[in-house]
Amino acid sequence: MEELITLKEFIQQGKIPEALELVEELEEMSKSDKLNKIFSYGIILLLHLIKKVAENRTTKSWQVSIFNSVKQIQRTNRRHKAKGTYLTEDELRETLQDAYESALRNAALEAFEGTYEAEEIDAMVNREEIIEMAMDLILERQSTDGTSED
Repeated sequence: MEELITLKEFIQQGKIPEALELVEELEEMSKSDKLNKIFSYGIILLLHLIKKVAENRTTKSWQVSIFNSVKQIQRTNRRHKAKGTYLTEDELRETLQDAYESALRNAALEAFEGTYEAEEIDAMVNREEIIEMAMDLILERQSTDGTSED
């Protein structure tokens, strides 16, 4: 809020270069906040996809968490007025790759009642396939039979 007051003062004083610099800073802060939210929901999404693949099963709770995480990522990434997205497809993939290690560590605590270490869970799944599953869900890609892939 303080930044908006400062911005207003810069504009009233005719300090346009300072105002523009502050606007750029505010844009960066907003994008950083959105990136952090997408990263956090990405961990949850990847966690449940890892458990689903490693255990070769799913639960209603996992499915709801997957659905909610996907919706929150889509919602956070969507630019409402300008249309489009904050993160490109490549940036989104990079964010999921960054989130993978945290998701894997969480999956080790939850999958198979916590009996395996993260490295052992990692050996049970294909990292790139998990990330691609997440991308397909987020981007709402359709499988060949016309249904959304889970």
